[in-house]
Amino acid sequence: MSDTPDYARLVEGLVKLLTVERVATDIYVGRPQTGGIGRVFGGQVIAQGLQAAQASVPETKSAHSLHAYFLRGGREGVPIEYRIERDFDGRSFANRRVVASQENEDGTATPILNLTASFQTPEDGLEHLDSPMPEVEDPDTLKSDMETRRAMIEAMGDKVTEDQRALALRPRPIEMRTTDKLHWMNSQAKDPRAHSWFKAASALPDDPALHRAVIAYASDYTLLGTSALPHGLSWMRGELVGASLDHTLWFHEEARADEWLLYATDSPWSAGGRGFNRGRIFNKQGMLIASVAQEGMIRKRVGKPAD
Repeated sequence: MSDTPDYARLVEGLVKLLTVERVATDIYVGRPQTGGIGRVFGGQVIAQGLQAAQASVPETKSAHSLHAYFLRGGREGVPIEYRIERDFDGRSFANRRVVASQENEDGTATPILNLTASFQTPEDGLEHLDSPMPEVEDPDTLKSDMETRRAMIEAMGDKVTEDQRALALRPRPIEMRTTDKLHWMNSQAKDPRAHSWFKAASALPDDPALHRAVIAYASDYTLLGTSALPHGLSWMRGELVGASLDHTLWFHEEARADEWLLYATDSPWSAGGRGFNRGRIFNKQGMLIASVAQEGMIRKRVGKPAD
């Protein structure tokens, strides 16, 4: 029996996860991740919120930016409701506000994320690119992050809990190949810069809105960890406590999320229990297709790491 994951099935599951259901006018519901444990991945809430906003806008307009604040950690296993406010509908631009909430056992709802998305009718305009794509190894020459994680887990032996092992080795619908040592691999302090290729692990439908949602989903990978690099600390080794506080994403060009995209991240600052991180996403042709910014809570764990 092969150990190779069924990537087509994993990506089919991702598409279902990011397909929100309209239950009333401007109210959508996102399903929970199958087999999810603990706290909902922030990229999932951002991507589902974007999908809800996109569903409320005519197809003649495309999302060009989103700004989100994480209010609380979402609970796995519970659907998420997305309520839309139509703040603006103009000839060229439109704006939507989204509140993501989860229902409590007593029937009340708790907001977990606020998101604003802006849309534009495509048009021609002035063009320039100030910062070219970094020169890094081609993804076809790199090991997958899954191979790297597996080797790291084996090297750590009984220092890794079963929960950590299961999380690290869980098959993912997004394939990533890293050109550097990320925070979870490295105990040596290094410059706060990282470069990772990513794409959906199997082909996606020809739906530009879905490709934007998958890019939004993947943009929450590796980003916060960039601010840990100068300190030689790792969540995997139980040395850090962290959570995303906000997330901003600008879409510059249309791109396919099932083709290799380079995620170049850097962290110009951290202090006061927070780290600021930036990201640029390029296609293989060197075109800047998106930019990202995020601030997160990042603290050195005090005392013995929890099992």
